[in-house]
Amino acid sequence: MSSPYRLAVVGTGGIAHLHAEQLRDHCQGRIELVAAVDPDADRLSAFKEKFGVEHGYASIEELLAAETLDLVDLCTPPVAHAPGAIAALEAGVGVICEKPPALSLAEFDRIAAAASASKGDFALISQHRFGSAAERVRDMTASGVLGRLAVAKCDTLWYRPEEYFAVEWRGRWETEGGGPTMGHGIHQIDTLLSLVGPWSEVVATAHRHRRITNTEDVSHAIVTLESGASVVITNSLLSPREVSQIRLDYDNATVELDHLYGYGDDNWSIHPVDAAAEEVNLAWAGEPRGKSSGHYAQFLRIADALDGKSAPPVTVGEARRTLELLAAIYASAFTGKRVRAGEIDPTSPFYQRMDGSGAPWPDRK
Repeated sequence: MSSPYRLAVVGTGGIAHLHAEQLRDHCQGRIELVAAVDPDADRLSAFKEKFGVEHGYASIEELLAAETLDLVDLCTPPVAHAPGAIAALEAGVGVICEKPPALSLAEFDRIAAAASASKGDFALISQHRFGSAAERVRDMTASGVLGRLAVAKCDTLWYRPEEYFAVEWRGRWETEGGGPTMGHGIHQIDTLLSLVGPWSEVVATAHRHRRITNTEDVSHAIVTLESGASVVITNSLLSPREVSQIRLDYDNATVELDHLYGYGDDNWSIHPVDAAAEEVNLAWAGEPRGKSSGHYAQFLRIADALDGKSAPPVTVGEARRTLELLAAIYASAFTGKRVRAGEIDPTSPFYQRMDGSGAPWPDRK
């Protein structure tokens, strides 16, 4: 067996602890956590002690100068994702990046350029793509057993109280990139696109109903897919009964996912039409089964890609397609116009910033 791939975590907040736990519990022998970065010395020390990490650094520049690495895992606030990714890629080190990958399409395209010039690859964390039930739905779609998709919905209905935004970088276009569309709904939207394929146009609204932020706290979008199917998407931080849902209405069955921050097979259900019930139920009872969504599943797929010297799962192109849809939701919401895929180019203000020409409400921070 080859030696484990050497990984360093950049940022040691809550999401870094989740990543480290998943690596420790599921990826031993494949990926080894060898170093951590955080400018907060006390937080860094606590992380190192908890996970038995030997080396710690105050900056990614110090890390890259001192360590021989295969992977850098970016668990920083969104404002630091693009600079960290570009620094690692320019050093020839592969990158795993939490969502969102960048604050704008302009930033993301700079990451993509650095990745194309690097021996390292860029991989976006998209952990909900990798549960066995999502894989089974993709297989059943490809086989034709479900028929064609007609209608879908994708809801991220979460709750974040006002004190959540006391953290300085939250709720600001300049540091978080957006509200629940960008920072929370992206998980479900990315999973949706992995199931239903590319989008072609969107019309949307965004609102700041309650929270004292610069960004939205609710958005709604109607998306037309390249296949012709239509999808309704809602993202909210004002929903006390929290739920994450995807519903897919095919010709032969309805497929539903109902969970919150992660799913297993039991969070999915299927409801076939009578004429197709036998064939659909037989396919649904098949493989793969038994694998929950989670970061570990994607980490292991990244290790497999490194073993085979292939591109990691969730390519630069796939990550960009999701980010472009988010930019288009904001562009439609703030201009009142229908936005088509490919329209947000470097001449658009929404290419440079998610709020583009400006949100229709005054700044509050």
